[in-house]
Amino acid sequence: MQQDLLHRYLFDKLDVRGELVQIEHAYNEMIANHNYPEPVKALLGELLVATCLLTATLKFEGEIAVQLQGDGPVKYAVINGDDKQNMRGIARMQSEVSGSTVKELVGKGYMVITITPTKGERYQGIVPLEHNTLSQCIESYFEQSEQLKTRLWFATDTTEGNAKASGLFLQVLPVDKQKSIDDFTHLEALSDTIKREELLELDANTVLTRLYHEDNPRVFDPQAITFKCGCSRDKTIAALVNVGQQELLDDVAENGTVNISCHYCLKEYVFDEQDIKNIFN
Repeated sequence: MQQDLLHRYLFDKLDVRGELVQIEHAYNEMIANHNYPEPVKALLGELLVATCLLTATLKFEGEIAVQLQGDGPVKYAVINGDDKQNMRGIARMQSEVSGSTVKELVGKGYMVITITPTKGERYQGIVPLEHNTLSQCIESYFEQSEQLKTRLWFATDTTEGNAKASGLFLQVLPVDKQKSIDDFTHLEALSDTIKREELLELDANTVLTRLYHEDNPRVFDPQAITFKCGCSRDKTIAALVNVGQQELLDDVAENGTVNISCHYCLKEYVFDEQDIKNIFN
């Protein structure tokens, strides 16, 4: 399997577009050392795949955030990314996790998709979590917002240090409505035959050949997916300025240093008394 790549493809004679995402390294970096329960790891893996697919599908330059929030054991889970496929994500729990479906994990809640383009207006779409799977929730989003028939297939392996997340995406092209629906139905039936192990273990070309060998998918150059937190010492200093010098010095007097840990990558930034004085000087 070629790691951490997004593949887009079209069909010469069918009015449908598709995407295939396969992620390993970025997924492992995202969940490393967080001690998430297995169902939460799987949920974050699916959310990561979904965000990559949405970023490629919605065609914008800028940033995207896909967040699940509700009253269940998982208070929220979010993936932040951009059009360059730089991704980071986190989940927060408020009670012991039981179950594995979206409803069991997140409870009564919403999926919030926020797009902040480099140029233009910020956009936010909110979809109730009315289905048991994340793929069905996103399919509902496209049905409501774009009126385009869409299907997604997800697969995750949460093995520590060797985690993998993959996803397949199909969507009709808004051309000839009846033809595109017929084309979609044909490809959907083929895609339904994909096995979890195939999505996780086989390289993209093998997967697409097995599924659509008679339909000649035209695959574009893949786009790399990376885990990129974005935290830095400078950004941490900017946050500390808002706390105030005296309060920080009081913390140093009590604890020896001020330690700030990034929620996403868990990197720790340490500041001693002289560091604090230098910040405010």
